[in-house]
Amino acid sequence: MARPRSFDEERALDAAMHAFWANGYEATSTQDLCEATGLGRSSIYNTFTSKHDLFRRALTRYMDGMNAGQLQILEDVERPAAERVRALFDRVIEGEFQQRRDGHSIGCLTVNTTVELAGRDPEAAALLERDLAARLAALGATIRAGQREGDITSGRDADTLARYINAVIGGMRVSAQGGADRATLQAIADTAMDALTGF
Repeated sequence: MARPRSFDEERALDAAMHAFWANGYEATSTQDLCEATGLGRSSIYNTFTSKHDLFRRALTRYMDGMNAGQLQILEDVERPAAERVRALFDRVIEGEFQQRRDGHSIGCLTVNTTVELAGRDPEAAALLERDLAARLAALGATIRAGQREGDITSGRDADTLARYINAVIGGMRVSAQGGADRATLQAIADTAMDALTGF
């Protein structure tokens, strides 16, 4: 009996996601995808219709997984808000040292796609905008809670601070791709926390 197609799709999506994550959309060839997924060219196109469709689904899968972990941290109301933001930075730093190649991080598929495709691929841009809105909403809510509770002391608007933290995280990911070590990323995170808490 043949394996269920859904099993193959899940496995193929994970493999394709890692190929796109490591190499980018343009640099990942159909042959690369065949090798990564273990599927033939016809199987890939029968299942996903196109390289772009496979990429869209892989990017969505990545965003869903990444956001689930980050939201779990940010929505943990048992912890003070500043602690939650610090834990988010810790998760980002740890992630950058789990996905490495030749001494460099492979970064974040969302950040990489923003740089590579956001300005010229409307479908990818729409996915990125939706993802950004969800992350900013979660960060903004956490920062507002911290301002109410007093552990986030910056008087700047919470939505502005959310954009700032998001930009810092993006910068940390790019720095890790450039070879920044753990201490450098930690110093960046510490400086951002100083901006939120004033100490």
